[in-house]
Amino acid sequence: MHSTSDLVVPSDAAERRKRRRVVVYPVETLPIADLDLLRAARKGLTTVDEIVVPPRDARAFRVPQGHFFRIVSIDGPQVGDLNLWNAGNLAERFFSGKTRALHATHVGVGDRLWSTLPYLRPMATITHDTLGWYGWDDDGAGVHDVIGTRCDPYTNRLLKGSDYHNCCHSNLTRALASAADLSLAEAEPHVHDVLNVFMCTGFTRDTHQYFMKASPVRPGDFLELFAEIDLVGALSACPGGDCGETHSSDTVACYPLKVEVLRPEPGALAGWAPPRENAYPRTHG
Repeated sequence: MHSTSDLVVPSDAAERRKRRRVVVYPVETLPIADLDLLRAARKGLTTVDEIVVPPRDARAFRVPQGHFFRIVSIDGPQVGDLNLWNAGNLAERFFSGKTRALHATHVGVGDRLWSTLPYLRPMATITHDTLGWYGWDDDGAGVHDVIGTRCDPYTNRLLKGSDYHNCCHSNLTRALASAADLSLAEAEPHVHDVLNVFMCTGFTRDTHQYFMKASPVRPGDFLELFAEIDLVGALSACPGGDCGETHSSDTVACYPLKVEVLRPEPGALAGWAPPRENAYPRTHG
């Protein structure tokens, strides 16, 4: 909490606080997904790959452009930390901060996962969410946030003075290193802020601190996305389990997650075109 005991409140403080809100990025011209086309395409999907992510670990997977993929709860309430990269260029990766700025703190059907500068294009579009009913609860919490960074061994050392190697950052590093044939040192800089799949989070009303609570996810629930470009993904089954108690723990109940990669029927995406890289010419002056 910020200390304000030695500050002088200006006489016009109330007036300053009443200034009108201005949305930072008006999105009326933002390219939107053709959800009618995607909804029609998802009716004829065929599973072409399945990857089970063990508890407190991560696995990488590939999704061809124009395919769908689902993150599925299979055994118990479990949250997952998701990273995405352009399969042909690891420098282009998911940009959670810009996704948050363009959409919201928590994402749902129709929202898109945007890539880093200078590419800035949709990497994936959310097409179905069985937790879409949750909305916002009385604490101001929602699911699938693009707020949290991921649990990591550096913060764990900072706060607890001990080392824990099953943090999502380490899990994702190992998964990418294996999938891309990189050393851990080469893979780690590519690991980035995540989409917290199934995680239920918000900000406290008094201190505005980031909080988590037990996820409402149950076996059978899934988040489905459409791959706008060829993707490499990595998903960590967080060592916090449903994140209702703690992060980075070997004692809290944790469960596996499943990733399903699904192919639409031939012709189902007629008229769809993959997104181009951002058109800004990179002259910077």
